[in-house]
Amino acid sequence: MNATVKLIAAIVLFVSITAPNPSTAQANSKIQRENNLIESIDSILHDQVINHQIPGAVILIKEGNHIIWKEAYGYTKKFDQFGKILPEAELMNKTNLFDIASLTKVVGTTTAIMYLADKQLISVNDSVSKYINAFNTAEKKAITIQQLLTHTAGLPEWYPMYYKSNNKAATYNLIAQLPLSYPIGKQRKYSDLGFTILGQIIEVVSGMPLDQFLREKIHEPLGMMHTMYNPLKNGNTLKIAPTSFGNPYEKRMVYEPALGFSKKEIDPLSWNGWRNYSLIGEVNDGNAWYANGGISGAAGLFSTIDDIQRLVDFLMQKDFNKSNPLISTKTIQQFLTMDQFNNGLGWMMDTTNSFLKGAPVGSFGHTGFTGTSIAVIPKYNISVVLLINRQQRGLLPTGEYYNLGPLRAQVIKAILKYCK
Repeated sequence: MNATVKLIAAIVLFVSITAPNPSTAQANSKIQRENNLIESIDSILHDQVINHQIPGAVILIKEGNHIIWKEAYGYTKKFDQFGKILPEAELMNKTNLFDIASLTKVVGTTTAIMYLADKQLISVNDSVSKYINAFNTAEKKAITIQQLLTHTAGLPEWYPMYYKSNNKAATYNLIAQLPLSYPIGKQRKYSDLGFTILGQIIEVVSGMPLDQFLREKIHEPLGMMHTMYNPLKNGNTLKIAPTSFGNPYEKRMVYEPALGFSKKEIDPLSWNGWRNYSLIGEVNDGNAWYANGGISGAAGLFSTIDDIQRLVDFLMQKDFNKSNPLISTKTIQQFLTMDQFNNGLGWMMDTTNSFLKGAPVGSFGHTGFTGTSIAVIPKYNISVVLLINRQQRGLLPTGEYYNLGPLRAQVIKAILKYCK
């Protein structure tokens, strides 16, 4: 346990001993449970940093309106491009801005679709072809917005769109032209392409660019003032946690058939726009950056721990105008109801996932490829937002990024122990 945690524990214990309270025993038990949770989380993340598994992390655990633990660990940049430890490194800060990767799907896109559905501007049962004419084909006209949200539309899981597109309009057209990979509605196959199209639907319905719509209709009303696309162009004043050095894993996805993503119609040598520098403030996701100008429904948002917590609080109905809510409770509940694949609309709800492992039914969250995650347990009125820039370490000798699954499972296990 580090010095900060020891000091907090000592202060809390002193107050509990000296302050008169009619429920002293109960209060002391609560304090001890909190201390045990803090010690567990502190040990998990501190060990990951000192053992050079991750460069750094920021975590926020909140129960009701009470923040149990909010802390930064390690460094924003600890490794050089070859994975060697730097002699000097900048400490991670609780206000650091992170590339939240696929958390964009829920922090941005899902919430926007929720908003449009709540205002009755769309229905999740609508066919995609109602808004995008290119989907009005024999193969795709049956696809619904709900199927895009639940990853059951049959679209390919991934495609290197930058080999054939360098702008948003061309990317939308390309996705519409790609053949389906799976039967519609029959199975869940996580697809970035589906959420890219959801971004297009938001633009068509609202008449606004995706980034503008999210800023004006979702993030600013929720007080998420540091949540944005392309922070280097949009007035960001916060330190940004680096992600990877270029896009080495995506390059592997194109070049190595063994990964299962290579496309026979793609010549890997036909495009060579790969970045060869440390990505700081540029979205890591290749399709978002190379083919969508940094703005996509699938990835691209940057955010802070506090901003993400504001969205979590809103979804848990802790902080909103009840007389004129941004989104009604009924619509929020609709999106957070499990389907036959044990997930909600946009949100993951399958508690076999490591970051939700063992959580009670009704829990929800999401993860991001850069190392970000949200886990919410409504039954216990508790949530954890964990932001890790795992890619800054670089690819491991296996050619993969460090697997955060076991770490996330440890974190949720500690939280569930506290709750029970």
